[in-house]
Amino acid sequence: MDDNQLLRYSRHILLDQIGIDGQQKLLAAQALIIGAGGLGSPVALYLAVAGVGRISLADDDVVELTNLQRQIAHDMHSLGINKAESAARRMRDMNPDVRVDAVRLRLADAALDAAVARADVVLDCSDNFPTRHAVNRACVRHRKPLVSGAAVRFDGQVAVFDLRDDAQPCYACLFPEHAQDAEMRCAEFGVFAPLVGVVGSIQAVEALKLLIGAGQSLSGRLLLHDALSADWRTLRLKKDPACEVCGRRG
Repeated sequence: MDDNQLLRYSRHILLDQIGIDGQQKLLAAQALIIGAGGLGSPVALYLAVAGVGRISLADDDVVELTNLQRQIAHDMHSLGINKAESAARRMRDMNPDVRVDAVRLRLADAALDAAVARADVVLDCSDNFPTRHAVNRACVRHRKPLVSGAAVRFDGQVAVFDLRDDAQPCYACLFPEHAQDAEMRCAEFGVFAPLVGVVGSIQAVEALKLLIGAGQSLSGRLLLHDALSADWRTLRLKKDPACEVCGRRG
C-alpha cells in the first residue's frame, strides 16, 4: 500500500482483526455482486469504499424514478441509465483505487459460471428465485462462498452459504428449487426504504469478514429482521442430504 492508501484505510488498519494484512487481502480480492438495486446499492458502495480490489457488478435493468426511494447508488442523473453502469460510476467516484467491472446483462449459463469461478465471494442481491437458484448452483459447482439477502415489505433476511465446506448447506437446502410457487417483489408488495440498506449493509459486513478471514460468519445461519417490531431472530440451518444441488457433496 502507498501512503494515500494507508491514510484512506487507516480506520480499518487500526482494527486488530484487520490490520495491514487484512486490508491487503481486501485489495487483492475479487467480489461478484448480482444486482445493483436496493440491496446491491449499499453492498456495492461499502465494498468499494472498503477497498475490495476488483468488483464485478451485474444488472441488466435501467434506473427508473420508482427506484430512487431506496436504491441509494443512483440519483436523478441516473434515470434511464443501466443500473450497473450508474452504480459503477458512483463507486469509482468514491474510491478510484478499486477496479469496477459493470456487467450490463443478467448473468446466466456460461457467463454466470465464468463470473462465479473468478470471484472470491459472491453476493446475491437479486429479486427473483430463478436468479438466486442459478447463482447458488454456480457457487456450489465452484465452491465459492455465497452471501444472500432479501427484503420485502418490512421483512429482511441474510444468510451465508460457505460452500468451501462440504458440511455446510446451500441456498437450495433452505429454499428447494421446486418449492417456489410465487415471487414476492417490491413492485407488487412494496418495501420499506431503509430496510434494503440494513440488509445490504449486513451482506457487505459478511462478505468483508469472509475475505479477511475475521470473526464468525453467518454460515449455517439465517438472520431475520422484522423492521416493524425491531425484532432480530437467528435460525440454524442444516444441510439437506437429499438436496438436488449440493446433496451429493461431502
